[in-house]
Amino acid sequence: MRAVTATTTAMAMIEALRLMAWLSPTYPVGAFAYSHGLEWAVEAGDVSDEAGLAEWLGDVLERGAGRNDLILAGNTHAASGEGDALRAVNELALAMAPSRELLLETSQQGRSFLDATRAAWPCPALDAVGAAMPGAVALPVALGAAAAAHGMARAPMLAAYALAFVQNLVSAALRVAPIGQAAGTRVVAGLAPRAAALAVSVDGLGLDALGSATLRVDLGSFRHETQYSRIFRS
Repeated sequence: MRAVTATTTAMAMIEALRLMAWLSPTYPVGAFAYSHGLEWAVEAGDVSDEAGLAEWLGDVLERGAGRNDLILAGNTHAASGEGDALRAVNELALAMAPSRELLLETSQQGRSFLDATRAAWPCPALDAVGAAMPGAVALPVALGAAAAAHGMARAPMLAAYALAFVQNLVSAALRVAPIGQAAGTRVVAGLAPRAAALAVSVDGLGLDALGSATLRVDLGSFRHETQYSRIFRS
């Protein structure tokens, strides 16, 4: 019994560490180059302090791309091993990008994630994913497919992705907004419970549940394309 428990614990630890590695800011997907419209939101005055960042990011997480990404990742995980189903989810994910910049954001990171993961954590199931989707891949689809290929549970993957979504945009805010590290840490801490609750609430939802209500973010991504001074690609 102790041996079985120890083995189960070790496997859970390995899974958790793998998720931490995949969703780390140092993972080579190019996340540092994208702000998901935050740079324009700062320019427009929508985000000018800690409270504004927390409100903006909470909306994007729960009513925009954050929620949709979790649903897409969950459905990709459920479609493991089914090439046609994987391609269908990926095509929908790419088609839902509301602007050229946001399409680039998800597809460039998704392709980089899948390629880096296949190189560092190779397995036959993940090679099959690569063969099924040789072109553009949305980031949540790449993560969901990789997690399923390695036999990782869906619920922890969704929770980890939700928190990483928050952390990546807070990192962008530290570079473009008048937000210090202490404030950024407080924003992450404040949104972490909401990220976890969102992951639980969307687990098991089908693609019919996709939808967003962050029109200002979407329109801002168009305006960012011609923003005079910018450091991010979205």
